[in-house]
Amino acid sequence: MKRRAVLSLVLAAVASACSKFQTYRGPEVTRIHVLKGQRQMYLMHNDEVLKAYGIGLGFAPVGHKQFQGDGKTPEGAYYIDRRNPNSEFHLSIGVSYPNATDRAFAAAEGKSPGGDIFIHGKPPKYRDAPQDWTAGCIAVSDKEIEEIYAMVRDGTPIYIHP
Repeated sequence: MKRRAVLSLVLAAVASACSKFQTYRGPEVTRIHVLKGQRQMYLMHNDEVLKAYGIGLGFAPVGHKQFQGDGKTPEGAYYIDRRNPNSEFHLSIGVSYPNATDRAFAAAEGKSPGGDIFIHGKPPKYRDAPQDWTAGCIAVSDKEIEEIYAMVRDGTPIYIHP
């Protein structure tokens, strides 16, 4: 009986260690800065960099996203507005693109601004993709999105710079 209890505890510990859902108890992430040209993303607590990540962008990374299908990653001030624990891209957190200005510009051109911009992982079927491979999202490794998913809360501002 004692052996069964010990085995149950060991199996529970192994299962939790393999989970994609981490726990974070450090300083609050107060904002995110993405520097597209440098392919870097910074999780900030006030003026302190908590974590830095190398990133991939949309397949046409230069310039601000304007229309659905243009392959660009947005630029500007947004916020984290949702999360998807069952993402095709391991885990993902949503960026509030398009905002009212983005929608108005696209409408004036008779086009859709697109949407569904996320920070997400890079699942196996995309392992051999080039650095900038998404439809406009910000990509990190699966291990990194697990950390980011735990650290970043909905409502966190994200500033995406050229």
